[in-house]
Amino acid sequence: MAMELIENNREGAEIFSGSDLCKKKCAELLEELHLPRGLLPLPDLLEVGRNKATGFVWLRQPKATINHFKKIGKTVSYATEVTAFVEDRRMTRMTGVKSKELLIWFSISDMLVADPEGKKIAFKTASGLGRAFPFSAFEEEGGRSEV
Repeated sequence: MAMELIENNREGAEIFSGSDLCKKKCAELLEELHLPRGLLPLPDLLEVGRNKATGFVWLRQPKATINHFKKIGKTVSYATEVTAFVEDRRMTRMTGVKSKELLIWFSISDMLVADPEGKKIAFKTASGLGRAFPFSAFEEEGGRSEV
């Protein structure tokens, strides 16, 4: 599904490759969207693409990674392809991101700045379940490991 979305949105997209450039473009994207820079701590990106006309973005990495956000005690898994439709202060219809609650992994479908002051960021699953955390918990990258 992610691959199909990427292929459908490649035409007219800005596409970047190379780890250093991709990491820079990912950080720039998060800053432009007013989202915390540590939200997508993907260490070895191969490709970053963005179709501004459709709002679609994708990030490709060679291996899935797991990140532990220490400030909130949450573990998040990032697949080899992460996709989303973006707009100011939000990412929707996401694929490739899962959060662990107790022993169960939940796919994250949306993330958005949840309050007018920008102090909380909310995460939602496709089933509508969600939680909000302090914006500051994602300003720095947490601990990573490969899957």
